[in-house]
Amino acid sequence: MATKPPTGDPVQDAPQVTPPKHAAAGLPAIGHTLKIAQQQMGLARTARTLLKVNQKDGFDCPGCAWPEGDKRHTAEFCENGAKAVAEEATLRRVTPAFFAAHPLPDLATRSGYWLGQQGRITEPVYLAEGSDRYEAVTWERAFAIIAEELTALDSPDEALFYTSGRTSNEAAFLFQLFAREFGTNNLPDCSNMCHESSGSALTETIGIGKGSVNLEDLHQADLIIVAGQNPGTNHPRMLSALEKAKTAGAKIISVNPLPEAGMERFKNPQTPAGMLKGTALNDLFLQIRIGGDQALFRLLNKLVIETEGATDETFIREHTHGYDELVAAAQDADWAETLTATGLTRPEIERALAMILASERTIVCWAMGLTQHKHGVATIREVVNLLLLRGNIGRPGAGVCPVRGHSNVQGDRTMGIFERPAPAFLDALDLEFGITSPRAHGYDVVRSIEALRDGRAKVLFAMGGNFVGATPDTDVTEAAIRRASLTVHVSTKLNRSHAVTGRRALILPTLGRTDKDVQASGKQFVTVEDSMGMVHASRGNLAPASPHLLSEPAIVARMARAVLGDTSTTPWEEFEKDYASIRDRIARVIAGFEDFNTRIAHPGGFRLPHAPRDERRFPTKTGKANFTAAPVEYPRVPEGRLLLQTLRSHDQYNTTIYGLDDRYRGITGGRRIVMVHPDDAAELGLADGAYTDLVGEWKDGVERRAPGFRIVHYPTARGCAAAYYPETNVLVPLDSTADTSNTPASKSVVIRFEPARPAPDPA
Repeated sequence: MATKPPTGDPVQDAPQVTPPKHAAAGLPAIGHTLKIAQQQMGLARTARTLLKVNQKDGFDCPGCAWPEGDKRHTAEFCENGAKAVAEEATLRRVTPAFFAAHPLPDLATRSGYWLGQQGRITEPVYLAEGSDRYEAVTWERAFAIIAEELTALDSPDEALFYTSGRTSNEAAFLFQLFAREFGTNNLPDCSNMCHESSGSALTETIGIGKGSVNLEDLHQADLIIVAGQNPGTNHPRMLSALEKAKTAGAKIISVNPLPEAGMERFKNPQTPAGMLKGTALNDLFLQIRIGGDQALFRLLNKLVIETEGATDETFIREHTHGYDELVAAAQDADWAETLTATGLTRPEIERALAMILASERTIVCWAMGLTQHKHGVATIREVVNLLLLRGNIGRPGAGVCPVRGHSNVQGDRTMGIFERPAPAFLDALDLEFGITSPRAHGYDVVRSIEALRDGRAKVLFAMGGNFVGATPDTDVTEAAIRRASLTVHVSTKLNRSHAVTGRRALILPTLGRTDKDVQASGKQFVTVEDSMGMVHASRGNLAPASPHLLSEPAIVARMARAVLGDTSTTPWEEFEKDYASIRDRIARVIAGFEDFNTRIAHPGGFRLPHAPRDERRFPTKTGKANFTAAPVEYPRVPEGRLLLQTLRSHDQYNTTIYGLDDRYRGITGGRRIVMVHPDDAAELGLADGAYTDLVGEWKDGVERRAPGFRIVHYPTARGCAAAYYPETNVLVPLDSTADTSNTPASKSVVIRFEPARPAPDPA
């Protein structure tokens, strides 16, 4: 039977700490999955729901974007996917009575964990200017308020339209169409904060900002390098693919500042042998210092170039540009500097080189550990250099594999959610709908916050997500949000963004992935694109949490009619009635989606074209794959300071906090912890179990403080520290971003430790 939500916020800075685990999944994962699911859904609903996750006739997991193979398991989900489903399919409800009992000042004191545990929002609610609490509002009035604010702006560019990665293709296409018909390219999205660096680097080097491999390529690889990524927590089903690759003979190198249980050993809960013993995944663990990856890959590239017969000369000659420039730059790679930058030993790097040279088919996978640095784009370019040197793009078992986070973040970008759209996309959109889209670039996430702060933006409309919780420089961001005239959030559940508002605010409750979607023409489905370019359908099977919910496409269509009125000839009402009509328009605007409705009817969907992968054609400015030769960078940390990376716990997905444990790292019952190497702790006088304030240091001299963190001695790389976000987002300066991509540098935060300040006297 489902349980009630917590009434009080649990203490989050006094966890129990035990040694970290050395294996992931297995029986503990099954037990934890069932416990969470039962608490949120009850037993019968759990069975009915989880057996439809990631099935061809079911719904796409609202968690990560890892792909499914053609043959599905009965239980095609991981522990964290089950948590995401349980939280969406929960029987707990947030009604107008909840908001009457919890004014905004109360909500603002609550943790993200407490807010999320309250359940599904059942009706649209409105915070009037000067009011201290949300009240129920009709949908008609909600859209009228939005229209009042948007039509009163001096310029369409004073509006911001943010998108979360769980938004479907159909909703995303309508959302960007509305924004552009309204007159702005201000379409920031969650990708701006994560894989924007990947898209920037890959577009320049291979001509398309997506990965070049599919699931079968992983199974055929000789070598898989997993860099700056923790699959055991962030993409657990990836462990099954790595296990299959290992069984076929692949070698695996993990490059990461922290040892992670999932890369050490995977106990596959789908097999008896996996449950009992599991599979060791790492063949080599390179415990790199934070931010040292570009230096590592540059030296490896130098060594490959210097090894006779190691480069694929035919591929380089026929398909690449800039090889001589890379050779010249690589000559400057220095062993001593690389060892300083990486914290690795020469034998470790030489062993990695030997594994690279022994591999005919190499894949490099990565995530935020590479992207969220000032030199994140340059680092990924250096990864591409390594693959190009050996001809490892455009052949089976080889290529680039940026592992996306949210379940449709890649699809949203494909649908046109981008502040810097390609002119060809806008031309096609204008031709199809008879509109004139703006050509001036819009604001990404960081620039959106700056615009709100400076008064250049006045309305924030967020299609899902937790904008306040996900963004950097918390104090600056929250102050900027409070300057807005209106904030609107399309949401299924509560989060921090609902407690930090503009002068007026709306929460618009929407259907989730698990919910049935019935419109005037009948039952609907939506589509998503996974991390490897497969597009497939998603069909919910549960009765909606409330009869007052609208789907995301319906919300956009009704908003567009309210705002644009008779000036728009776009058939918004038709789009709401029948999503197939949206897909027909997508098919005529976006390459690769031709005959969309017919192809999506195929169980499992279809794969989008990818020129480098499919035909070794590189649509770059040079017409070839581009080697690059950026100067090598790595963080320099002053004496007495450490370099902090922000990361997730195991009971967390993005900013959604499912629980207060980080089981694999040995943390139970708390989140306000900072992991420090015992030797660094000894030098800095940081006792295990003591409490400290984390103080960020940045060139602007502003004090950014995250108070009350328990010190945990932990085997991270020397000179490095780690703590969970969003609690440490306050330490990430708004203008500390990656070159080119403008992604917040959340993995490169210089901190010092100060004794924890006592809590203020309540009196």
